[in-house]
Amino acid sequence: MRDYNQYCPVALASEVLADRWTPLIARELVLGSCRFNDIARALPGISRTLLLRRLRHLEQCGVLDRVPVKGGHQYELTDAGRDLEAVIMAFGEWAVRWMFAEPEPREVEPVTLTWWMSRRLDLDRIPSERRVVVEFDYTGPDPTRIWLVLDRGEPSVCTSHPGFDTDVVVSAEPVALMRVFSGIVSLRTARATGQVVLSGPPWLLRQLPGWFLWSPFAPAVRSRLQLGLA
Repeated sequence: MRDYNQYCPVALASEVLADRWTPLIARELVLGSCRFNDIARALPGISRTLLLRRLRHLEQCGVLDRVPVKGGHQYELTDAGRDLEAVIMAFGEWAVRWMFAEPEPREVEPVTLTWWMSRRLDLDRIPSERRVVVEFDYTGPDPTRIWLVLDRGEPSVCTSHPGFDTDVVVSAEPVALMRVFSGIVSLRTARATGQVVLSGPPWLLRQLPGWFLWSPFAPAVRSRLQLGLA
């Protein structure tokens, strides 16, 4: 990692966070990922070797601790690491204000999008008395089917059939669902225009919109749109 040799807070922070992938790793940690495979899953373009190197760097900088757990270890943010939440949010909100753009197909990977959605759930609103399986049928040039299994509030993403019956099917092109997740359009609007189609028991379809908290940057996106700055 580069040492700038400057007595400057920005230089010091850059030595910790300015390397490629490091801000995105910090994003994953701030949003609750603590297992190596979970972090890797949200960053499909990074090699496992580089991810390990970046995590070790953050550990050496006092941003996280490597904590032994049954079957391996996990990463936990230190006080300094938890303090990065404001930094990561400021990064994203700055980009929304000054670099806002519609998502492009090359920027939306279905597995990653589904994984992000699985971490942005209001677990208190998901049925806890039974398992619920949500099937995402991504349409378009490269059709993909992914399942989100909510077993008594515990979410898991499956890229092969989980062996359980599907309760709700969400059909959409990846970009269309990303527009909902990012806050550009509401799920209600996307359904009304046919960009997102839900099918399943009516009682579950009424509940499903309340299960998702969407992107942490969605409020900034909505504020920008309301100001007519898009």
